[in-house]
Amino acid sequence: MFIIESYPIAVLFCIITMFAWGSWANTQKLASPDWRFELFYWDYVFGIVVFSLLLALTAGSSGDAGRPFLQDLVQASSENLGSAFLGGILFNAANILLVAAITIAGMSVAFPVGIGLALVIGVVVNYLDIPVGNAGMLFGGVALIVIAMLINANAYKKLSVSQDKVPTKGLVLAIIAGFLMGFFYKYVANSMFPEFTNPISGKLSPYTAVFVFAIGILASNFIFNTLLMKKPFEGKAVSLKDYFVGGSKNHLMGILGGAIWCIGMSFSILASDKAGPAISYGLGQGATVVAALWGIFVWKEFKGAPKGVPRLLNIMLLVYIIGLALIVMAR
Repeated sequence: MFIIESYPIAVLFCIITMFAWGSWANTQKLASPDWRFELFYWDYVFGIVVFSLLLALTAGSSGDAGRPFLQDLVQASSENLGSAFLGGILFNAANILLVAAITIAGMSVAFPVGIGLALVIGVVVNYLDIPVGNAGMLFGGVALIVIAMLINANAYKKLSVSQDKVPTKGLVLAIIAGFLMGFFYKYVANSMFPEFTNPISGKLSPYTAVFVFAIGILASNFIFNTLLMKKPFEGKAVSLKDYFVGGSKNHLMGILGGAIWCIGMSFSILASDKAGPAISYGLGQGATVVAALWGIFVWKEFKGAPKGVPRLLNIMLLVYIIGLALIVMAR
């Protein structure tokens, strides 16, 4: 299987993860305005599963390092398969709430608050599990990201007050999503053999772990998303009949969004071998800055904001970038 050989390449893969995770939500924006996020999400999940399988059968089955995908899948223990699968369930619960928060509050709010919180929890949890990197720099970066989250939430509150909107629902959904999302990565990382050049019996390769993780997302989606379709956060209930009349563009956008997100997940997992899970996950979650830039400058989500809000957003982005730089230098 293909593996990363050096820390600089691992950082490059984390940067690609950052752009992939920060950009996939644009596909939801590019779908038809009346295409409900619950329906979009089915195709998003299909995109994750298909891409994870494709990557496992190609990069995960070539080269001399590690174990080929199918051979690795057959020998895996039920404990490690269950760990990666559980990671998929946790991620799916969090991500459905995040997509709902994007629909209600926009990318420039849902990502800094939800993913920012996930970054904080994820870095702490993964560092305590596998302590790689300078703790002072790592947690200093995390502290700055918390400050950036608070600044962003304050900017959104000012915008909402000026527009007579109540920000509570979007922010609450983003916070719950971020809390859940902070834990999923640990279970995927724990299912893999620590050194990708040294396979351990019963443990999973990164490619197998991502595929089983994707199956966990798909399986849980039949429960989580079906419930949301019947009891949506906003609007009327939707049915599977609505899904099948969505049109090719809407379905394609969902699949593309899932594939883009899975590129980020796969690259982050591959980078964790040289960077360590805490740094790999933390840097990848710089997606928040990317998503905020899309939301602010492309989708104009803060258009018409009162005086002072643009300055708050600029400060938020600067503080977030400094925090990410500290996380990178922690190794």
